Amino acid sequence: MIYHLFRYLESIGADFPGIGLMHYLSFRAMMAAVTAVVMAMIAGKRIIRLLQKKQIGETVRDLGLEGQIQKKGTPTMGGVIIILSILSGVLLFCDLTNIYVILLLVSTLWCGALGFADDYIKVFRHNKEGMSEKGKLLGQIVLGFIIGLTVWMSPDIVVREKVEVKESVERTLETETTVTSGRYKQEDVVKSTKTTIPFVKNHEFDYRWLSPVKGAWGWYAKWAIYVLMIVLVITACSNGTNLTDGLDGLAAGTSAIVGVVLGIIAWLGGNLIDSNFLNIMYIPGSGEIAIFMSAFVGALIGFLWYNSFPAQVFMGDTGSLTIGGIIGVSAVLMRKELLLPLLCGIFFTESVSVLAQRFWFRYTKKKTGVGHRIWSMTPLHHHYQDKKAPEGPVLFPKPVPPQHEAKITVRFWIVGIILAVSTLALLKIR
Repeated sequence: MIYHLFRYLESIGADFPGIGLMHYLSFRAMMAAVTAVVMAMIAGKRIIRLLQKKQIGETVRDLGLEGQIQKKGTPTMGGVIIILSILSGVLLFCDLTNIYVILLLVSTLWCGALGFADDYIKVFRHNKEGMSEKGKLLGQIVLGFIIGLTVWMSPDIVVREKVEVKESVERTLETETTVTSGRYKQEDVVKSTKTTIPFVKNHEFDYRWLSPVKGAWGWYAKWAIYVLMIVLVITACSNGTNLTDGLDGLAAGTSAIVGVVLGIIAWLGGNLIDSNFLNIMYIPGSGEIAIFMSAFVGALIGFLWYNSFPAQVFMGDTGSLTIGGIIGVSAVLMRKELLLPLLCGIFFTESVSVLAQRFWFRYTKKKTGVGHRIWSMTPLHHHYQDKKAPEGPVLFPKPVPPQHEAKITVRFWIVGIILAVSTLALLKIR
């Protein structure tokens, strides 16, 4: 809103020092991050007190994990802090007419409401299972279709092809993009099903290559495939983050690292010169995603003030589903969803560990009558923390002695940083 206020004042001829600052993506990104951090730290303290007063605390089952019982009664539903902090930075410094910002705001509120409903059932109805898996999955799939169909139908979501940057380049204040005379033709503005893929010359993969038919029906088929892929990505990201939220600071810290990379990629992809230099897809207007992700990272850093070991508050599904939804949607909008298995390698591994464990246990129980495990416990972070001997054979025995959860969290952060740097490096590897 500050962004729109300054633009209005400028349109009516107001002139005072600093009025042009809102043109800069860099300034707005920094202000959004700072605003989100401050909001998280200020509002967080009050919200934690309110949760304690209402006795909205975590219920704990003894799974034999070190330090687990001590977490009983710790306030949960702290994801409200993250959502409020993100909204404070975004509403003040983003262009609220930008289609990418609108979709990310819808995703934030949608996933936040879905997670809040799950936490509400757990806390107030004393049902530890919360919302059914089918219910959460349905909510995520519906969001995926909303985003996918908007990407398909909206005339504002386009990519520029055959962009050529000439020597006479003028950097302007306007969103720090570039203006070049005749830099692209109108026919180069396209609705595209192309996305970014590493290790190939042009860094591009077109979903139409997967279409089983050609011609007019092929056009519909390629978009149907793309929309289904978008649904899959958003659902997988949301659930992956939810599974990673099991140790103090783990999900928040790992997600902040991912958010930094997504912000950088949004900045580069929304800038004509930088996208041309790196030979990556130029997506007009996507620079606003960088401001959103700055607020996202700021909110997570502020939340870590209270969520780091020993946690004063847990994010609950209100936070974890929201974080995963934002990551998935932002990656889809920037055409970088195929980089997520590497960038979000922590979330991906945690999800695979749960699925593999379930499959192997059921398979071996059916074959031998005794369920075998791959790890002592899943999600994977609990495998390193587990101090209780599991029932039945284990393919990979637990570490001896069990690791402290703070050490596990920091080591996962380090792995996350390595994956983040590797993802950025792929922008130049062909």
